[in-house]
Amino acid sequence: MKRRFSLTTRLTMFYAAVSVLLLTGLGILVSVMINQHFAEQDADDLRDKLGLICEVMSTSSSIPALAARLDDVVHNHRDLYVQLQRLDYPVYASKSPAAFHFPSQDIDASQQMVSWQHGGIDYHGMCGGGQLADTDRTTLTICAAIDTRRHQHFIGMIGQSLAVYILLSALVGGLLAWWVAHNGLAPLRAMKARAQAITGQRLEAQMPVESVPVEMADLAESLNAMLRRLQEEFRKLSEFSSDLAHELRTPISNLLTETQVAISMPRSADEYRDILASNAEEFQRLARMVSDMLFLAKAEHGLVLPSRERIAIEDEVAALLDFYDALAEEKNIRLRQTGSGMIWGDRLMLRRALSNLLSNALRYTPTDSVVSISIQQDERGTTVSVGNPGPSIPAAQLPRLFDRFFRADSARVAAESDGTGLGLAITRSIAEVHGGGISVTSVDDWTCFTLHFPDHTSPAT
Repeated sequence: MKRRFSLTTRLTMFYAAVSVLLLTGLGILVSVMINQHFAEQDADDLRDKLGLICEVMSTSSSIPALAARLDDVVHNHRDLYVQLQRLDYPVYASKSPAAFHFPSQDIDASQQMVSWQHGGIDYHGMCGGGQLADTDRTTLTICAAIDTRRHQHFIGMIGQSLAVYILLSALVGGLLAWWVAHNGLAPLRAMKARAQAITGQRLEAQMPVESVPVEMADLAESLNAMLRRLQEEFRKLSEFSSDLAHELRTPISNLLTETQVAISMPRSADEYRDILASNAEEFQRLARMVSDMLFLAKAEHGLVLPSRERIAIEDEVAALLDFYDALAEEKNIRLRQTGSGMIWGDRLMLRRALSNLLSNALRYTPTDSVVSISIQQDERGTTVSVGNPGPSIPAAQLPRLFDRFFRADSARVAAESDGTGLGLAITRSIAEVHGGGISVTSVDDWTCFTLHFPDHTSPAT
């Protein structure tokens, strides 16, 4: 398994590596500048020495006399080597040939410094020309060289000192980096402790926002928003579990009671048939409730439309009105349809959503009234509104109308209602899976549910 380092360790290693790289670069820069400085210094010294030797030559009448005077000049410069040549033939050398070697290919009178190595020693050298003060004005080539061992020794000491300094600096910098990272990440550890204390019963805990750095404040606020969403969803789940248990308890209790009564004493075939018919109605209600719950569960987990087609929504409304016409006539309610529009979606799901709204409207509409279905289409999309007269729904209950198992107050609950409280929740899910939504208004004894569908010129992929 690959080892994972903590963020503190990573930051410490990163800071230490950066410190080493920067200090190493500084050490290289210093070494280069020192080498360049010594090279320039040697070049200046060599030019001075060549000039001095030329002056000595100009006042010397012979090579022996010149050699005697040069011995005095060179004697005080132990790192200086001088060689005189006449027609490529050495006539004077301040050191033995074994101790000094000047590359012949570099001998010229240009006074340009050259570098070479001989016997493991680095040299800087320069050549020039001069004339003796004899009658023939003899011309000699003057070559001077400097042993750079003292320079190299100094540069080596500087390099060693820099290496020790870099290592110590990396160690100290790593310790400081660990201290900074450890203290800088303290708010994260505090947030971790808060997160570990959060349970299903303690979702109200919040991450610290004011006490953390600005860079972590957004993270803390995002986590707090997530906790609030989880708390709200947990509340809804708890309410749903309670409501589901309550809704299932009633039909199961009815079935159990009727069955116990049926077996308590002998009965006729007709009586058993009536009991079984009543039980069948309760089973149908349970089956419908389970089916609706499965649909809502799929919707909450990204329900995919079974099919998409271009639907003339006014035709679907007309078909539903024909289906509910008998029920409306029984209650002496008139159904009115206006407008037209096109929707991309699943025909059966849209018909189910409209059927839920129509059945609710007919259930709560008083006799001798009108249920209105209005369709409108514009550049933003298509809306289908189902409105009916009746007692207004309190404003405080409107936001919860689309919750599962929620029912409005008793003023709007008909005695013959056999709904499970899932119809509006299913309708909202169908609208959302089509990319739309649903809204409701209820004022002045008039309630209107409106389905909103966006404008789709082609099926969604």
